[in-house]
This record gives sequence, structure tokens and C-alpha cells, in this order.
Amino acid sequence: MFKKIGPGVLVAAAFVGPGTITVCTLAGVRFGYTLIWAVLLSILATIILQEMAGRIGVVSQNGLVDVIKNELKVKWIKNTIIGIVLGAILVGNAAYEAGNIGGATLGLEGLLGQKELTPFYPLLIGGFAFLLLWFSSYKTLEKVFVGLVGIMGVCFVVSAILTNPSVSEILKGMFIPGLPEDSLLTVIALVGTTVVPYNLFLHASLAKEKWKSKSELKSVKWDTIISIALGGVVSIAILITASAAPIQDVANAMDMAKGLEPLFGKSAIYFMGIGLLAAGVTSAITAPLAAAFVASSCFGWDGAMSNKKFKLVWSAVLFSGVFFLSFDIKPIQVIQFAQVANGILLPVMAVLLLWIVNKKTVMGSHKNSLFQNVLGFIIVGFAIFLGIKSILKVIGLF
Repeated sequence: MFKKIGPGVLVAAAFVGPGTITVCTLAGVRFGYTLIWAVLLSILATIILQEMAGRIGVVSQNGLVDVIKNELKVKWIKNTIIGIVLGAILVGNAAYEAGNIGGATLGLEGLLGQKELTPFYPLLIGGFAFLLLWFSSYKTLEKVFVGLVGIMGVCFVVSAILTNPSVSEILKGMFIPGLPEDSLLTVIALVGTTVVPYNLFLHASLAKEKWKSKSELKSVKWDTIISIALGGVVSIAILITASAAPIQDVANAMDMAKGLEPLFGKSAIYFMGIGLLAAGVTSAITAPLAAAFVASSCFGWDGAMSNKKFKLVWSAVLFSGVFFLSFDIKPIQVIQFAQVANGILLPVMAVLLLWIVNKKTVMGSHKNSLFQNVLGFIIVGFAIFLGIKSILKVIGLF
């Protein structure tokens, strides 16, 4: 089974980053178990979209951008979409990379407790990510990520069990949707941190790296379902921990660990610290990798991960994260641009994904079934809503 697990693990590791951990923590503290259904919904949407992206990658043996370029015949539409993709993924991932490394830094700080060394932690984490990306093949990255996601899962699930949560309340929050007062923005944030546009590009590119035959599409499907479901378990475990813990005011997962310390001693700090470090490191690696795959497809570079230009792109994204964090620079305008670009990109990609996966010229007999299309159209509608919300929030109308 583990030989068939691969790209899905990297996708799960990408969305369970510091942003997801913070949003799940705040959701649990503010609204208890009532929003678990929103995490469950976002996981189902992610599985459906990512399975389509992985299937396209294996059947076409191309990255998602390559397929879009081949299928869009109107030049100005093609160039507009490529421009949005490049802006959203390259600029966006560079802007968000500081947050990924920052999350790993928080975890390391919680584990080592050496405040005076904190300025050096981003360099240490960035250096580790650089060496791993520079010297590793896809197969090595896959093994590292299986290990990191496993560690992250164990840490957060153990943390949830330690709080002795109410099973009946968990089941109620999971299967009876509730929308407490002022919780709509939190629901949108829970979905928005899980259904991530750059993961669609990452998944298609990694799937074609791992699987070369259409006969392996069943492996693609189960890899996606199992890996992303495990990522969902991690997200739900964080929300449960925050709900059950006797804490009132938190800004991030390490604040939650400090709140648990009087009950469980240092073990709470260590479990949370290791989990947050693993989450930060995995996201700090997948964001630059996705940006490089997108650039490689847009500009038609050969040689995949060994190409020097490919390495230059992920190096630039990684360096930007370390630089912004080390000098405490908050590129607000760049982040706002990235939010708008991603707000446009998510619905555009959801529509294109559904269009491509129904094209017989691309997918042959592996195109979508009627049931998959019904689910796909529901998700496209939701993606359009999320995209509009993201843009309105940036311009201050939401």
C-alpha cells in the first residue's frame, strides 16, 4: 500500500500548514466543535478536485498548465489565464512563504526554548529546505514527506486525545452543520486554507512523475483519498484540541500548547512544537516546488526537477520567505495582490479543470462520470463564492 502512496501526501502536507493550523485553532477556541463539518466539507471538495488534477496528469503525461495551453485555442484567453496563474502562484507562494517558515520557527522555538536563537531559526529551516530540494529526487522527497506527515499526524492526534474531548459533541459538530453568530468568515477561512489552487498544479505534475501508465489510475485515486483524508484528520484533531482545551485567548498553535501545559506538563509543548515544525517545513518545501512546476510549464522548460531554471525559481521563492521573515518585512501590497490573484485563480481553475476532465480528446475513456460532474459543478459554484469573497475582503467590502 505504501508504495502506492505518493503525490497525495505532498498535497496533504501542503494544505496542512501553519495557516490551516492557526485557523483550526481559532475555530476551536471561538466556536467549539460546531465547525468540524466545515473542515469535513473542505476535505471532500479537495479530494474531488485533486483527484481530477492527478488523473489529468497521468492520462496526459503533462502538467496542468501544459494541458491548458494545448486546449485553449483563443490566444488572448490563453495568455490571460497563463498570466493569472503565474501571478497567483509565483508571487503568491513567495509572499506566503514567510508564513510557512514562520510556523516552523514557532515550533522550533517551542521545542528548544532558546529565545536568543530565534533570529537564526528561519535560516536553519530555509537551509534544510534548500538542501532537501536541491539534492533530492522526487522519490526521496516522497519518503521524507511520508515521514513528516506521519509525525505531524501522530503529534496532533495525540494532543487531541490528551484533552479527553466529548465524542458526542464531535459527532454532532461533524454531521449536524451549525453556523454560530460571527462564524461565517471562519467557515470560509477553514475551506480557503484547505482548497488551495497551487495544489492542483503540484498534484498533476507530481502524478505524472510517479505514474506513467493509465492502468495505474486506481492508485492515483486511492493515493488522493487516503492522503487528503489523513490531512483532514490532522486538521480536525487540531480543532478538537482547541475546543477541548481550557484556554480563552490564542493567536497560534503554540499559544494553545502553553494553555495545555498546566494539565499535561511539557509533553503538550513538545507534541505541538514537533507538529507545527513538521507542518511549517512541509509547506515551506511544497510552495516553492509548486511555483517551479508552474513556471516550468508556462515557459516550456525541459528536464523537470533537474533543470537549472526550475531550481532557480524554487530557490527565489524559498529565499524570499527567509528574507521577509528574518528582517520582519511584511510585504502587505504583495500579499494583497496574491490574495486577489488567488481569488480569481481558484474559480478559473475549477472551471478549467472540469472542462478538461470532460474532454474526450484529452481524457479518452477516463473522462468524468455524471456523478463526478454533479459534484464538480457544486464545487465550482463554491469556488466562485470563495473567490469573490477573497477579492472583496482585500478591497475592504467584506
